[in-house]
Amino acid sequence: MNSHKSSSINKYSSLKPLSGVTVVVTRASEQSNQFVGLLEQVGATALSMSCLCIYPPSSYEKLDEAIANLHQFDWLIFTSTNGIDYFLERLTRLGYNTNVLANIKIAVVGQKTAARLQEYGLKVDFFPPDFVSDSLIASFPNRDNLQGTKILYPQLEAGGRENIVEELTSLGAEVQAVPTYQSNCTTEIPLLITQAFLSGKIDVVTFASPKTVRCFRESVKLINAESVLDNICIASIGPVTSEACRSILNRVDVEANPYTLDGLTDAIVQWKQAKNIWANQPIS
Repeated sequence: MNSHKSSSINKYSSLKPLSGVTVVVTRASEQSNQFVGLLEQVGATALSMSCLCIYPPSSYEKLDEAIANLHQFDWLIFTSTNGIDYFLERLTRLGYNTNVLANIKIAVVGQKTAARLQEYGLKVDFFPPDFVSDSLIASFPNRDNLQGTKILYPQLEAGGRENIVEELTSLGAEVQAVPTYQSNCTTEIPLLITQAFLSGKIDVVTFASPKTVRCFRESVKLINAESVLDNICIASIGPVTSEACRSILNRVDVEANPYTLDGLTDAIVQWKQAKNIWANQPIS
């Protein structure tokens, strides 16, 4: 499995390169604490503006049927910590334990997804070199001989990363995508954050998924704060989210590399350092 050190913490140690910088974190509330902590360690003021709420699927029928027939699957694919949490919570509620997964190989997208799986005592069998679904598809084990391989993909009810289903199916695999959790936009922005936007005190807004970009856009429309984005750095965790930023917000200023929260923190630090250098250039 690939390993990437927590570069933000290691690089800057006791330094506070984001001191004086206010960063908005748009992740769902149950996922934002870790990122807020990373930003605060490098000196930022981090404000949590949850643009998504996560909850169970509208029906467990397909998920329950898949769990009852786990013995038929060769692979299980997770692309988010939410997928892991809701899948394993349902597995337990139905009276099973993780031993039923002993003969199934597990693939994940993303470092944090892998770490969450290991918190449940489960082993990651495949981890792509880049933290995106395209990388999983391109480097999937034995991808030239997937005919008849049965894959279970617990995904977002509204549709997850459909390219996983389409591409692996085209390679001969039998992919069963089952709705495992839902996410919806939250429309209420905390008063503190509303005031910070309208008074021009926000320096950076961060995005970790395309849906958070869409939900954020709707939220700022409600408080008539769209124009203030012109002076705010838009920071994305990776290329898929960056594409959504360009489509919905017309630009992206910062993209993480690697596509992790540590990488995103690093990218914001580098943006701030470049901004400082530019600000200190003599006027000719």
